[in-house]
Amino acid sequence: MSEIDRSRAARAEARTRIEEVAARLFAERGFAGTTIGEIAAAAGLSKPMLYRHFDSKQELHLALLERHRDELAAAPVRELLHGEGDLDARMTAMYDAWFGYVESHPYTWRMMFRDTTGDAEVQAFHRELQRRQRETDMALLREFVPGIPEAELEPLGEAIRSALYGLALWWLDRPGRPREMLVATMTRITRGLISTVEGPNAGTPSAPGPNTETPGSPGPSGAAPSRAPGSTD
Repeated sequence: MSEIDRSRAARAEARTRIEEVAARLFAERGFAGTTIGEIAAAAGLSKPMLYRHFDSKQELHLALLERHRDELAAAPVRELLHGEGDLDARMTAMYDAWFGYVESHPYTWRMMFRDTTGDAEVQAFHRELQRRQRETDMALLREFVPGIPEAELEPLGEAIRSALYGLALWWLDRPGRPREMLVATMTRITRGLISTVEGPNAGTPSAPGPNTETPGSPGPSGAAPSRAPGSTD
């Protein structure tokens, strides 16, 4: 390995260590209660070394939020749009992928949805994240439950988003509960919603093909489409 390659590998390793430590500290202490010095010390770096990777605590916090927002979206969307089986099977797989990410990233999850930082830019990020996730759930409903009245889509999208987040935070305080229980609960809630819509085709759309692109990539809360299809405010 060349000197340049070793330097790049060391820099990437240090950045990863910073992000892992920061996610844990932000989750445990909140944004305001965590200092750059504490992050650097826990990562085994000096403050000047940390500043080579991130210009400020705010930049580090936002980078973590953006990274994990996108990672949280990817697997569930894939399962819903391109998974095997009927809608019910794909919906179950979607929620399993979503809660699986939460289970493997508990510190990140607390940071994303329990932090009450007073930083204006971070608060704006959280509001935008919630808006995009609500619109993603609205897109899911439009795609898979077309009989729902338009006026009900936004409150129903918020209900799905709130249920997912509430269950995830409840679960993080009860780590002994099996993931399957959370998956079954959300599947039951969504299946019950679908069953209220009348019509021969309600809840039974054809599965998108592997090359199908659905505007906004409807998926569970956590997905973050770049634009709503008219569609996880």
